[in-house]
Amino acid sequence: MDLFAARQKVGALTAPSNVVIVGASDKPGSWSARVWRNLHRYGFTRPIYLINPRRSEIWDQVCHPNFAALPAPPDHLVILAPAIQVAGALRTGAAAGARSATIFSSGFGEGYGETDALLGKELTDAIRDTGLSVSGPNCMGNICARSNFVTLVEDRELNVGGGPIALVGQSGGVMVFLNQALEERGLSADYLITSGNEIGLCISDYIAFLAYEPDLKVIIVYIEALKEADDFRQACLVARSAGKSIIAIKLGQSDAGRSAAMAHTGSLAGSMESFDALCADIGVIRAHTLDEAVELAELLTHTNPPAGLRLAALTLSGAYRGLLLDAAERHGLTFPNLAPETKVRIDSALGVGSLVSNPIDGGFSVLTSEVAYRECIEALRADVGIDMVLLQESLPRAAGSQRAERYIKIIQEYAAQPGKPVACVTLASHGQSDYSRNLRKKASHVAFLQEANKALLAIRAVAERERLYKLACYPVVNVSMSDERLSVVELVKNFVQAGRRTLSEYESKKILNAYGLKILVEETADNLENALKVARAIGYPVVMKGVSQTLQHKSDAGAVIAGICNEDHLAEAWSIIARNVEAAGHIPEGVLIVQQAAEGLELVLGLHHDPECGLTFMMGAGGVLLELVKDLSFAAAPLTQKKVLDMIARTKVALLIQGYRGSTPLDHTQVVDAIMGLAALSLDLGPYIESVDVNPLRLLPSGAFVLDSLIILRES
Repeated sequence: MDLFAARQKVGALTAPSNVVIVGASDKPGSWSARVWRNLHRYGFTRPIYLINPRRSEIWDQVCHPNFAALPAPPDHLVILAPAIQVAGALRTGAAAGARSATIFSSGFGEGYGETDALLGKELTDAIRDTGLSVSGPNCMGNICARSNFVTLVEDRELNVGGGPIALVGQSGGVMVFLNQALEERGLSADYLITSGNEIGLCISDYIAFLAYEPDLKVIIVYIEALKEADDFRQACLVARSAGKSIIAIKLGQSDAGRSAAMAHTGSLAGSMESFDALCADIGVIRAHTLDEAVELAELLTHTNPPAGLRLAALTLSGAYRGLLLDAAERHGLTFPNLAPETKVRIDSALGVGSLVSNPIDGGFSVLTSEVAYRECIEALRADVGIDMVLLQESLPRAAGSQRAERYIKIIQEYAAQPGKPVACVTLASHGQSDYSRNLRKKASHVAFLQEANKALLAIRAVAERERLYKLACYPVVNVSMSDERLSVVELVKNFVQAGRRTLSEYESKKILNAYGLKILVEETADNLENALKVARAIGYPVVMKGVSQTLQHKSDAGAVIAGICNEDHLAEAWSIIARNVEAAGHIPEGVLIVQQAAEGLELVLGLHHDPECGLTFMMGAGGVLLELVKDLSFAAAPLTQKKVLDMIARTKVALLIQGYRGSTPLDHTQVVDAIMGLAALSLDLGPYIESVDVNPLRLLPSGAFVLDSLIILRES
């Protein structure tokens, strides 16, 4: 991604020297009329020209037939013409001098019709050939408060005074409603950009531009489909380094990715899991709902992130204390015991003897004593075992609550000082008024979070963002490629060129073994006589598995028989497997005879190429528990050992590895080594791999062994 070029392009879009409305119409309620009204309503002072070959005058202004008739070269084009005319208008406008355009028109592939697709290609070619900076198509316009440039087709009066937040999204409707919710809380957007279908500029370009806007603190993006994961990664990292926080709202799962994937990893690692893994590496927080996004924006705009998950709270109600404790347990936060010196200070301030516990029920003592209130806040912020201090306080909606206003001023004093973040949390969500919003401006370092559950969810998300981002910052250790790995790369290249997509279990295991994943003794046999010879050489007991080019999941087809102890049993198993493979609609091609492993803990490892987000790793409980309990964790490439350890720690199966309820602990380093082997495989074979399944990986005291595997190659 060329960051400088992206910034230049978006800069041209957001601060034009003039605007040309192409397809101007004064029909009441039309989007053309709304754009005209809002450009004037919010103080855009530069020239606005109108083009409509069928009109000579609109809104008492001259309406021009074409670009050649304009009194000055065009700069920004507002395109409201039918889809079939848009590409031509772009080319003509660019030739006349235009640098940017907002395309409101739709019909470029949204409906998947043949005509739409052709128009979409024409538009893509026109944007590429002209080099225009284009927002859209199929968008609802933009707000650029710094230049008073408002083309958003919204009737409701907007707050275009600028602010610390930028909104960018592929849905104009979502952006409008999100902006309305933020304004209700006293949060204003400096930019609101509806990116539409993103045939032109995409979210990554906008983030790259916004990263360098000095007064912005939070960028909220709404994504339906991510165009280029690498560009998104790069832009977000630049924004992060510039001190911006990014909140992402991502729509849906990737049906295309799931249907194309024949391996378990592909079906379980949908776009959302892969997107979350990518976000973890680049310091982006995914909000599940618009309400979550608003709460996160409130927190990140006004306070620094907490260093950890340890909270302290001073409440005015015992019941609220209980709500905080419940919410903390729900979201993985803690209210730890306070340090002895902290308890002494608070005991003295409240006069409650030895009854202080965290959260603190300050009640009548702090309501009637500002001295006690200050002492409690100071003591909690000084406690080395606390990462963030919460206070029960809400913004008054009208004059008359002198106590609340005095206490908010006190909170602002402490929050403005270096040290632990301080936030207020209300008992329930509520609306704001002009009075409360004006009061909130005087407490710019205090986050006023609403309702315990929503508040603690936001705090957890921010703290987790910091932890995961630090994990990703550790350098990736590159292992030099061995001769064996070089030969595997050539083998896989040949498979792809030959049109192979599904590798056999035997082939898959051999490839994994080259990357350090251990396998048991095994060999293929194409007839019963050879199967008997292989079993004798390996030694009973053995496992027999059916082999067929088109058979991916053998257990489902009844093509796996374990515990074969002698030749008679093996011959019987041969017949059963052959019948079952045929009955499942496959052609039997022999069997795989495998040394039977001892009982152990079954895990699953996976690697999947997500169509939006790239390579994603998976780890969790395997075998029959895989889809039953879905105890899984995910991480984006590239992997580091610290990320792998965190992947394991985020699963419940980690407790079994550690030795749950007296069971013998297992060597987790064997699992780490196996996942790092997959990481090395991804470095060598990433462009050729669709999915890798290792299920199960059986963890034993003597090591971790791949009992079954499936590799799906990408289409050439």
